[in-house]
Amino acid sequence: MPDHGTFCWNELNTRDPAAARDFYAQTLGWSFETMPMAGGGEYLVASIGGRMVGGVFDLRGLPGMDAVPPHWFAYIEVDDVDARVAAAQQAGATLMRDIFDVPGVGRIAIVRDPTGAVVGWMTSAAPAG
Repeated sequence: MPDHGTFCWNELNTRDPAAARDFYAQTLGWSFETMPMAGGGEYLVASIGGRMVGGVFDLRGLPGMDAVPPHWFAYIEVDDVDARVAAAQQAGATLMRDIFDVPGVGRIAIVRDPTGAVVGWMTSAAPAG
């Protein structure tokens, strides 16, 4: 499991996941597996040499995201998302959406810091087994 306070995941947010998959497969040698998402849709998990290196998230149809350009989004590992978000809010941060769980992945918050920068905070799920 990643250490608290370190970047642990990168995700491409795009409206054309197929084109992104093809581009990164061709240029970086990434392979992709699909993971079903709660509420429908699929998430692409990128790997190289059997090691997961990032994901591709489809922005299409998400409320309030029409004007958001495609971008890479980073996640930071935290030891306790709920406690860290509470502390962040006390320090002037804004929670962008309710904290949510992704089965087998972890508990995630999307936080806007007092400077306006947005980042994901994640407490990774314990490894299976």
